[in-house]
Amino acid sequence: MDWQELTDLTHGRPFVVERVRLADSGVVVEGRFEPPQLAQLSVDDQVFVAAFLRSHGSIKEMGRIFGVSYPTIKSRLNRIAEHLDFVDVDPEPTGADVVDRLRRGEISVQEALAELEKS
Repeated sequence: MDWQELTDLTHGRPFVVERVRLADSGVVVEGRFEPPQLAQLSVDDQVFVAAFLRSHGSIKEMGRIFGVSYPTIKSRLNRIAEHLDFVDVDPEPTGADVVDRLRRGEISVQEALAELEKS
């Protein structure tokens, strides 16, 4: 069964995977596994995301591929983005991070204290 068949079966409702078998070794793992966020999107949205990646993020190219306007592509990207949690690419430094930077001489004691007081 592929993801599209699974999505069709669930009609877009949330689901949990409870058993995974590694095809090449036959090892079976049982537990409760959330499918990846992209797998939780509708099949149409998964195709859209794949096309977006293949077009190197060109909204203009996406408009050409799908035959729709730039604002329509932007709107769909925004709708899909609402369903995805994003990794914080600029997280607040931890106390250990600040101390490490201080040890390496990247920041002064005063800068370290200021950063630690903010967090």
